[in-house]
Parts: sequence; structure tokens; C-alpha cells
Amino acid sequence: MSNDMNESEMQGKRVVITGGGSGIGADMALAFARAGAVVTITGRRDAPLAATAAHHPSIHPAVVDVTDEAAMVALFEGLGEVDIVIANAGAAESGPLARTDLEQWQRLLDVNLTGVFLTLREGLRHLRDGGRLLAVASTAGLKGYAYVAPYCAAKHGVVGLVRALAQETAGRDLTVNALCPGFTDTPLLAASVATIVERTGRSADQARAHFQSTNPAGRLIRPAEVTATALWLCGPHSGAIHGQAISISGGET
Repeated sequence: MSNDMNESEMQGKRVVITGGGSGIGADMALAFARAGAVVTITGRRDAPLAATAAHHPSIHPAVVDVTDEAAMVALFEGLGEVDIVIANAGAAESGPLARTDLEQWQRLLDVNLTGVFLTLREGLRHLRDGGRLLAVASTAGLKGYAYVAPYCAAKHGVVGLVRALAQETAGRDLTVNALCPGFTDTPLLAASVATIVERTGRSADQARAHFQSTNPAGRLIRPAEVTATALWLCGPHSGAIHGQAISISGGET
């Protein structure tokens, strides 16, 4: 994890990051805390949140399901005013569309799109002047991938939501943007690798090579690269960046 931001630029900022127990969310939490912010991380399981929080005293865990409207309302009411809200929580499953049942479709839309809606809505209601709203989408919000239709649909929805909210809030002292990483070296991707191994008989190295091949640079994106973009978007020199879906993909999109 890396952080080149001047600590004074984040000192005293109050940050909320959903899905902060692992992967990109955990990397962001530590970087923002090291930059001087007070960070609240959320997730559905206590153990990963506690493990992330143990790395810095300014990280505070809260077990909250982003799809639970009442819980999200209560979270933000308890926090009061905030400066930065990052809707990062997400989930992925794979399979052909013809075998996707309605329950799976709805479950993936709930966490990947409705959870972002609730996070941004409550964040907006409690955002201080000069605040920042970010949604972690994906290159799956900018293009299609086979066998992950519900995920792609949800991430396209996130990008549309961000663009619509940017138009609503144009002229206000805030920004809202989407981060669109390509395949990133996280536990979520590791789970996808394991699924490919189980279903196809390929080796883990072969499965990882499949994901690496989508990046023209021939590698996975690093969480720290996504975090660095988030820090910049939340800094003092990015006020004109509004309503953008920023691809972090080595040129894939």
C-alpha cells in the first residue's frame, strides 16, 4: 500500500468506505487513515473488518449490510457529517445467462447497484461542503464480459447512477465519480480463479493468465493503483473532475 498525499490534506476528514474488510476497500482504508483521515469501514462480517482496523487506530469497523436501507440510514445518522464516501462493496458470480435464475440476478443487483445507491444517497445527505462521493464500479461498467451478465448490468448501472447524480449536483461544492478498475489482484478475483479451476479443470496459473490477458500490459491491476486514484479524486486539486468513470485498466478500455 502506498500514499503520496500530504497528510495535512486529509487531516480531520471523515471517510466512509463500504466493503472495507478486504481487497480494494481495505487498501483504501489504510491509505486514507495514514493520510490523516478518520475512516469508518463497513461490511457484513466482523472478522475481516477487525483485521483491517487492527492496522491503524483511525480505522473504525461497523458491521452493516449495504442492501439494508434501515441499517444504512442508521449508520450515517450515527456518524453525522462526513467528507468522503466511497461505495466499494460488491460481489461477483459467474455463469451463462441462460442458467441465471431470478434470485441470483436480484442478489447481484442488490449488492452491486442498490447498495451503491443507498451508500451515495445517504452519503449525499450527510456530506459537508467540499465533499467527495466515489463509487467503485469496474471495466464491467464500460464494456461487456461473457458469463457475468448480472455483474456487468449492475456496474453499468453504477456508472449511469454516478453520471445522473453529477448532473443533479452540478454547481454544488462536491464531486461524484466512478472508479472502473480492470481485473484486480484481490480476494474477489481469487474466488473467481478458484471457480474456474473447479469448473474447467484448468490450473490456477492458467485461470489467472486468463484475467491478466485482458490487460494490454499483461498483468492484474494492483489495489494500490485504485487507491492512488481515489486519493487524488478526494484531494484539493480535483474539484473539476465530476461525473467521470475513470478506467484503471492498463489500456483495456
